[in-house]
Amino acid sequence: MAPKIQKSDAEWREQLSESAYRVTRLAGTERPFSHPGFAPGPGTFLCTCCGEPLFTKDTKFDSGCGWPSFTAPLKGEAVEEHVDTTHGMRRTEVTCSSCGAHLGHVFPDGPPEAGGLRYCINGVALDFEQEEG
Repeated sequence: MAPKIQKSDAEWREQLSESAYRVTRLAGTERPFSHPGFAPGPGTFLCTCCGEPLFTKDTKFDSGCGWPSFTAPLKGEAVEEHVDTTHGMRRTEVTCSSCGAHLGHVFPDGPPEAGGLRYCINGVALDFEQEEG
């Protein structure tokens, strides 16, 4: 399915930081443990490109891999999954369903009690909106 939000390369470059552009528009990856983290407390993780709600803080867990990890997207249609065979591997890429931004990958090694999936997402691809209260 084609992304709902479409912009020119120049528009994305103008809107995003260099690292966010490289990760989200060119399917790059930030170095592990390079993202400073997010505010404490409950909230929602949004796509840094389009602001679409993607994950909630209550599905975030520390997998030790160096990238933010989640057990599930906020809703199934928030992200799309695609086969990725780059770098000599077969993985499942995760993209924003609204704008097509590359977010990261999903792996079957998450907490079994939460469904067994680990959405390994680049921190630079996310903005955090803390809940009021």
